[in-house]
Amino acid sequence: MIIDSQAVKTLFYASLESKGFCFYKATNGIKRHLAVDTLGFPFFSHCTKANVCDDQGLIEMLSVNIDYFKSKPVNIPKITILVDNGYHPKQLEEALKKIYPAIITKIKFQLSPKPSKTQKNKEGKTGFVPVRARWVIERTNSWMERCKSLVKNFERTLDHATTKLNLCFVRLMLKRLATG
Repeated sequence: MIIDSQAVKTLFYASLESKGFCFYKATNGIKRHLAVDTLGFPFFSHCTKANVCDDQGLIEMLSVNIDYFKSKPVNIPKITILVDNGYHPKQLEEALKKIYPAIITKIKFQLSPKPSKTQKNKEGKTGFVPVRARWVIERTNSWMERCKSLVKNFERTLDHATTKLNLCFVRLMLKRLATG
């Protein structure tokens, strides 16, 4: 499972309860938190105000979908959740233990590797170098951008924004099934 968040601008008519300001991205709007599988298809989605930190948004998303983890048997291998360096795995584990203590027997967090300067020099690259595993979620975000109604947040509430995001993915998967 790969998890990331995306800050999206909100139009002027959104309710005050549904928008915030993300200083990191300098965006006034919402954040879309997304968990995808290794093919880029969604597990979970959740929308929060943009000023909610990534850790808190992830905790909210997993707590809303905690039944998924409760139904997983303990004797199977742990689900590895790949997160970028904007998340703090130890803090996430502590917070999730409070919600569902057995969750740590079923999941483990792994920080996405960031290429070092020596690795970049060895490959002859400078600046931003994409991490292969992380591009799965970035590709999923670009699939969302194909839905014109998701380029910006046009919804008044966070629940409506999450529903619209889920509808986009239903549409995407139906298209894939129809062509396959």
